Amino acid sequence: MDFTISPELDDLRRRIAAFVESEIIPHESDPASWDAHDNIAEPVLAQLRAKARAAGLWCLQLKPENGGLGVGRMGMAVCYEAMNRSIFGPVVFNSAAPDDGNMMMLEAVGTPEQKRRWLAPIVAGEVRSAFAMTEPHPGGGSDPTMIRTRAEKQADGSYRLHGRKWFITGAEQAAHLTVVARTSDDARRGLTAFLFHRDQPGWRIVRRIPIMGPEEHGGHCEIEFDGLAIAPQDVLMGEGDGFKVTQIRLGPARLTHCMRWLGLAKRCVEVARDYAAMRESFGMRLADRESIQLKLGRTAMAIEIGRLLVMKAAWELDRGGQARKEVSMAKVQAANTLHEAADMAIQINGARGYSKDTVLEWIYRYARQARLVDGADEVHQMVLNRFLDKEGDDFWHWPVAGA
Repeated sequence: MDFTISPELDDLRRRIAAFVESEIIPHESDPASWDAHDNIAEPVLAQLRAKARAAGLWCLQLKPENGGLGVGRMGMAVCYEAMNRSIFGPVVFNSAAPDDGNMMMLEAVGTPEQKRRWLAPIVAGEVRSAFAMTEPHPGGGSDPTMIRTRAEKQADGSYRLHGRKWFITGAEQAAHLTVVARTSDDARRGLTAFLFHRDQPGWRIVRRIPIMGPEEHGGHCEIEFDGLAIAPQDVLMGEGDGFKVTQIRLGPARLTHCMRWLGLAKRCVEVARDYAAMRESFGMRLADRESIQLKLGRTAMAIEIGRLLVMKAAWELDRGGQARKEVSMAKVQAANTLHEAADMAIQINGARGYSKDTVLEWIYRYARQARLVDGADEVHQMVLNRFLDKEGDDFWHWPVAGA
């Protein structure tokens, strides 16, 4: 791997960082910029999105032919980290979950007509999207083979869906949704992914599930399907390809979470260092105390480990690999690092950190979900152990040029 970045990518990173500093961070301290769910208010978001588009900082994760900047996964790692110095950052650049992962999925597997109908409006910022996979017990969670929502094929080639999903991020505001349902009992080819619009009959939002928060726009919803009709042209890939679709979507999406989380972790260190430099107690600055230096040094190291793991996974994806091991390692490291960085920064800031005078308490609440979303820590560690059992010492192999 070559860790140098091109002058063009460095310029993009710098422009994103400058935009975050001047245009986005000031809104964090303005109560008028917040909505009722601890996210950026829609009118403010619309203004910032217009500025980001005008500045050429829009939807950089997609290929130019699909409305993006085509920076690749390694370029995304550099830029997403810079975006999420602000808690409001990624959504301004149209690089926030779940739209981010849904757009990359549609770009990867959508037909030209599906891209025109379902992808282009999300890229343009005209609609939001959701991905409906997780179900209440005894349905599928981290294990998609347990999915119970069924899609029955009709005589005319269409499908009728019945079942229930929950914790579907963004569903309350989503217009374009993807649902994964069972079309057969085949262990590997029993799932199919379908596209549908919020105005189609046969489904409803049962409730917006109250969570610890903060929430993405559209919350986390429980959904019921009661005969939703899906046309054949709205099947992603093909019948039986649902598991493949989920893997294509979730791998890069997990990694983009990690990229953003590292940006937030760095912000925690920034807030902690600023306070430690000015706060005095018992005759000396906090920054001069060895205990504080140890906390900051350990957190800085954990963030750098996370960055290296993320970049290795991004490099593997850019060279055409699946990066399953690399993404799982990055996911566990980045999620835990974010949680620990927020906790450390709150501890250094004391009561100030526990208050809403800084973004630390927001990040702390947000960080707790990081160890659950897109696969709990334990699931990824189990995946890594499977690779270890299969590969033995080759688990730690070096890629060989030309091989």
